[in-house]
Amino acid sequence: MNELKAGTIETLTVLRKIETGYVLTNGNTEVLLHLNEADGDLDVDQEVDVFLYQDKKGQLIATMALPNEYLYTYDWAEVVDSVKNLGVFVDVGIQKEILVSKDDLPLLEGVWPQPGDELFVTLETDRKGRLLAKPVTEEIIEQERDRATNSMENRDVSGRIYRSTKVGSFIITEEGFRGFIHHSERKEEPRLGEWVKGRVIEVKDDGTLNVSLRLLKLQSRDADADSIIEYLEKNNGTMFLTDKSSPEEIRETLQLSKAAFKRAIGKLLKEGKIEQRDGNTYLK
Repeated sequence: MNELKAGTIETLTVLRKIETGYVLTNGNTEVLLHLNEADGDLDVDQEVDVFLYQDKKGQLIATMALPNEYLYTYDWAEVVDSVKNLGVFVDVGIQKEILVSKDDLPLLEGVWPQPGDELFVTLETDRKGRLLAKPVTEEIIEQERDRATNSMENRDVSGRIYRSTKVGSFIITEEGFRGFIHHSERKEEPRLGEWVKGRVIEVKDDGTLNVSLRLLKLQSRDADADSIIEYLEKNNGTMFLTDKSSPEEIRETLQLSKAAFKRAIGKLLKEGKIEQRDGNTYLK
């Protein structure tokens, strides 16, 4: 008879009813099914499908709420809490929230998932038999992803970030395609698990996508101009930048490239909304 293990779905038999719930067995090991984890009244000798996990005391217990994730299967799980220096907790469909360890999250906590984000995870157990949620690996993504065709070029896409690195972010789109967002194709680094919208800028030979989160130049120019006006309004109508400023100064102040800054400044000058003098930019 197989040993019962957290993270698995088992068919067990009701051995007896007690005050707090039902005692289940596989003929070798007994586990408790609390009343609030049972789906209605159960009879002795009735067979039930249950998911096994450890409670706060480390005891193996059962629930009839069967999650989509269990050992070695993957699904999306919503993030419900984030704990500094520990990790994030996800809801897999049972009463207990499951930890995604900080060891499986980006080094920069600023791009950790926030409540409401979703992670593509499976369940594993540690050496003490406790459940942990593990984010998807590239090997699994490669096995499961669909292959995009050239018809996706220049199409708008949406999806979730499943991996974050220094060079960029990786996305799974709604259609099931794997995409890469180079750090130069975003204004700020998206969070792991964040839902983002972008545009396909290349379909590679292996059916993966290169995606940009930046707007087309005309749209981007308008958005960048609005951000410059907003900056001026918050700083008494003055900005110590002009189109002669260095790219480093511009990026540090406005998170814009110099080319994007010059396009936006040119638009605002032409519209008569700003003026430049003495090495500064002023709101008219």
